[in-house]
Amino acid sequence: MAREDLTRLTGNGGGPQCNKNDCPNVYRTTTGSFIVQGDASNAFQAPEGEALVEIPESVLREAFRALGW
Repeated sequence: MAREDLTRLTGNGGGPQCNKNDCPNVYRTTTGSFIVQGDASNAFQAPEGEALVEIPESVLREAFRALGW
């Protein structure tokens, strides 16, 4: 799946400026699931095929607002 196929819910305004999409973001896929971009976390070992990312609460709040939640 290409980034162009995703709907970016955060980082579109009102938040800190990011260069080259290198900041925490939340995206929605065409199937309604979510892709989260953030700093890699080692809080615990995720199962094979999964990863942990850490994003600020403000990014989630922005995503919720974008969805009208």
